[in-house]
Amino acid sequence: MAGQGQIIERGKNKYLVRVPLGTGAGGKRLYHNKTIHGRKQDAQRYRTKILRQRDLGELVEPSKELLEPYLERWLDTAARPRIAPSTFITYEKYALLYIVPGLGNKRISELEPLEIQELYNDLVEKGISPKTVKNIHGVLTNALKQAVKWQLIRANPADLVDLPKYDKREMQVLTPEQAALFMDATVYSKHKALFSLLISSGMRPGEALGLKWGDIDFKAGRVHVQRALSRTKEGWKLREPKTAGSRRAIPLPPSVMADLKEHRQAQVEARLKVLNYDDQGLVFADEGGKPLSQYNVYKRHFKPLLQDAGLPDIRMYDLRHTCATLLLAAGEHPKVVSERLGHASVMLTLDTYSHVLPGMQERATEKLEEILFNGLHTGRTQGKK
Repeated sequence: MAGQGQIIERGKNKYLVRVPLGTGAGGKRLYHNKTIHGRKQDAQRYRTKILRQRDLGELVEPSKELLEPYLERWLDTAARPRIAPSTFITYEKYALLYIVPGLGNKRISELEPLEIQELYNDLVEKGISPKTVKNIHGVLTNALKQAVKWQLIRANPADLVDLPKYDKREMQVLTPEQAALFMDATVYSKHKALFSLLISSGMRPGEALGLKWGDIDFKAGRVHVQRALSRTKEGWKLREPKTAGSRRAIPLPPSVMADLKEHRQAQVEARLKVLNYDDQGLVFADEGGKPLSQYNVYKRHFKPLLQDAGLPDIRMYDLRHTCATLLLAAGEHPKVVSERLGHASVMLTLDTYSHVLPGMQERATEKLEEILFNGLHTGRTQGKK
């Protein structure tokens, strides 16, 4: 029967299996064609498998699309709408600089796990860090996962690849003593309000730089996180927070609220001296009213401040980690810290700051000793007397 496909002999131990798939655009008949090298029984088994997949709706016709144009299509169609602009730039960089040169001319349907593995090994040999290779793998895996959903390939070959081993970078945070020194040093910085806000609120730098004055409730002593500042190829952009939990209200210490009031007054006075001030309502803006560059603040102000104070060379983002670590080490409940940081779950907080847990467990043990056994010891002592 024609509907059951054909097995056509093409030479010695060589057979063409052809299975009809129906009709396409314009009434054109579609077929699945595969050349089998082996015995006729091998071709028959393959035809049976394809017929079963066709009848169950599981047959995926391998795409002839090359990886390079597919990645461009995936980035624009699937990735761009669901990730932050800054993340999109990183994805694009990984794809163009690392994946395309090695695999871009391969059909996505013909990609083999071994080829991907060899690409990763080659990148490591060229000096690319294992952590970066892990990030590259994340981009390729997500791209091919979407290809499976779009029924362009049957399975994701990146799922079968082993990543190079890497040692996770130890988190850099300031100790309580160093944090106090840091706050003393900010007195002489034009960005004092920004730095004190970051270390006390646990906000991401992009969230702080995206604040508008309407987000600060001076009466209640709170700041409302409703957006974040992202940098794109076209410039800066205010976007939605990273997760649903990232949209939050954070109570601030009175000293930080005082810093923000002082900063607002200084900004108002500075605006009077600038013609054509572009008022975006931003809390942290440059001399013309536009958003601050996080890189410039770090390079020109934050890093020199650390050096002058003799403090460790940390990132601005590490002020967020410092805030969380200080609170957990002081005995604050992880759920409270998680909400302050805008984490999706308290488990993420506990996993991220697991280095603080041993001390918390020791304090918990001491509390149990006091609650459960102190009275018992007292009673035993009185009984002996």
